[in-house]
Amino acid sequence: MNVTRTFDILEWYQNNFTKDDALAGKVKGEWIKYSTQQYVEYSNNFSYGLLALGFKKGDKIATVSNNRPEWNFVDMGMAQIGIVHIPIYPTISEEDYMHILKHSEAKSIIISDKLLYYKLKPIIDKIPTIQDLYTFDEINGAKNWFEIVERGKQNFNKYKDVLEKLKNEIKPGDMVSIIYTSGTTGSSKGVMLSHKNIVSNVIATAELQPLNSSHKILSFLPLCHIYERMLNYQYQYLGISIYYAESTDTIVDNMKEIKPDGFTTVPRLLEKVYDKIIVKGKELPFIKKALFFWAVNLGLKYKLNRENGWWYEFKLKIANKLIFSKWRQALGGNVKVIVSGGAALQPRLEKIFWAARIPIVEGYGLTETSPVIASNHYTYPDIRFGTVGLVLNGIEVKIDEDGEILCKGHNVMLGYYKDPEYTKQVIDSEGWLHTGDIGIFEDNKFLKITDRKKEIFKTSYGKYVAPQVIENKFKESLFIEQTMVCGENEKFVSALISPNFPFLHDWCFIKKIKFHNNKQLIQNPDVIARYQKEIYNYNKSLGQTEQIKKFRLVPDEWRVETGELSPTLKLKRKFIAEKYKELVEQIYRES
Repeated sequence: MNVTRTFDILEWYQNNFTKDDALAGKVKGEWIKYSTQQYVEYSNNFSYGLLALGFKKGDKIATVSNNRPEWNFVDMGMAQIGIVHIPIYPTISEEDYMHILKHSEAKSIIISDKLLYYKLKPIIDKIPTIQDLYTFDEINGAKNWFEIVERGKQNFNKYKDVLEKLKNEIKPGDMVSIIYTSGTTGSSKGVMLSHKNIVSNVIATAELQPLNSSHKILSFLPLCHIYERMLNYQYQYLGISIYYAESTDTIVDNMKEIKPDGFTTVPRLLEKVYDKIIVKGKELPFIKKALFFWAVNLGLKYKLNRENGWWYEFKLKIANKLIFSKWRQALGGNVKVIVSGGAALQPRLEKIFWAARIPIVEGYGLTETSPVIASNHYTYPDIRFGTVGLVLNGIEVKIDEDGEILCKGHNVMLGYYKDPEYTKQVIDSEGWLHTGDIGIFEDNKFLKITDRKKEIFKTSYGKYVAPQVIENKFKESLFIEQTMVCGENEKFVSALISPNFPFLHDWCFIKKIKFHNNKQLIQNPDVIARYQKEIYNYNKSLGQTEQIKKFRLVPDEWRVETGELSPTLKLKRKFIAEKYKELVEQIYRES
C-alpha cells in the first residue's frame, strides 16, 4: 500500500509489523505496553466516538499533554475523520494559551494531568468556541478521554462504514494539523500542515534511519513539536518501538531501564549531559582524572573515516574500553544513534560522541517545512561535522543573493492560518519558502547554517555580526549556561550572561567565596574576574569585530517558564532585550 496520509501509517504498521510494544508509557512505576492491534483499536474507537459526538471534517481539537501512548490514539483518531489537531506545548504562558485557543477556534481540548487541568480550566472557561474539556489522567469532576473511546465502542456498527468512507475522502493535500510556532519574536503563528507535508518528510528521513523494527527508542522531546512528531510517525513507519519517558527529570533512569537503541534530542540537552560528565571527571582522584581527560582530549580530536591514522585509532580503542564505555552504559548501553536538531550543534560534541561510539546525526529544518530540509547521514562520506548535512530527496534548496536559505518541495507548509499576507511574505510567487536562516554549501553538497537573517546585526562601524555563532562558542564554557550577544548600531559587541549557577556555586565553595544569593554572587569581584578570563579565552578564536568587549552577568536562570527561552530552548531575544534593557544601556553608557 502507498502511505500518503498520516493515518495510513496505522494500516501500514498493522500489515508489516506485529509487536507487543508498539507504544509504551510508564504509569505508577510500571511500563504499560500497547500492541500494534491495540493501537489500531484505540484509534478507531476514538474516531467512532468523535463521530458519535457530532464532530465533522474540518473541526479542530487541541491537546496539551506530555508524551504518552494516548497522544497517538487521539492524534490518529482525529486524522482519520478529517479533524485538525492543534497540539500545544504544556509549558507556555497563559497569554499564549489564550491566543492559540482563540485563534485556532478549537472546538474541544484534551489535557494530560491535574496540574495542567487546574492551570488551563480558568482560561478555557473564557473561550466560547471550546465546548468540551477532557483529560488523559483521571481527575475528579473532569470528563475523561476514555469516555469518547467507550462511546466509540458502543457505536462501532453505526460508524464502521462511515469511517472507511471518510478515510477514502481525505486527500494527501488536506490539512491535518495547525502547529503554533514558539514565537521568539511576538505572537506565535499557526503553521498549517497537510498529510502530504508530513508524510513526504517521514518517507524521506526513513531512508536515512539506521534503526529497524528490531529496535526501540526513548521519546522525550515534546510531541507537540513537529520535529519529534514527524520522527514519531517515522518510527512507526519503520516498526520501531517507542517508549515515552516519564519526564525530562527521569530520562537517564528510563534509559537505564529500557536500554534504547536511539533517541532524538536538542543540542542544549546534549551540552548539559556533556557538562555533567566533565564535572564528574574533575571530581575523580588524580590518576583517574588524568586518564579521564586524556580520553576526552583524544575524543575532541576525532575525525571521520579514520583520518587520524592507526596510532590515533589504537589509543581511541583504549580510551573507549577504559572511559567511554562508561558513557555508553550511562545511556543504557545500546545507543546506536542520536538525532539532534532544533538548533546548531557544537562540532566538539559531534566529535567526542562519535569518538565514544555514540554517533550523533545532525539535521536542519523548520516547522514550516514539516520539518527536515537537510540531514547528515549515518555513514561516511555523507556526513560532515559542523554542517547539517545533505538536502533530503524530493526537496530543493538554493542560497539567495543575500545568503538566505530558500526551500521548495512537498514538505513546505500550506501557509499560516488566517494570515495570507504573512504567508506571501514567506513563500514567494515561485513557491520558494524563505527560511530566515543564512547558510552556505560546502563542496556543493553539505549545507551549513551560519546564522539567522533577522538576528544578524551591524555595529556602528558597519561591520556585520552573527550572534548565534558567538553564543554557541561561549556556551562551551562550563561557567556559562546561556548568553545573548548585543551591539546593534553600537561601537562594539557585548553580552548578557546567565551563569551555570550549580557549577558556579561549586567553584565558589572551593574558592571559599561566600554569598547569600545569586544577585550578590554575580557582583563579587572574584566571580566577575573569573568570567572575564572565560571571555578572554574564547575571544581568541573570534575576529576583532566579533569579540565580546564588555559583559554583564544576570542573576536569573533563563528558562521556558520565565519567558527567556522558547519551548525548543531558543533565546527569545525580544523578551530578554526588554527585560535587561537598563543593563544593556548601562554597558554602552559607561563606554
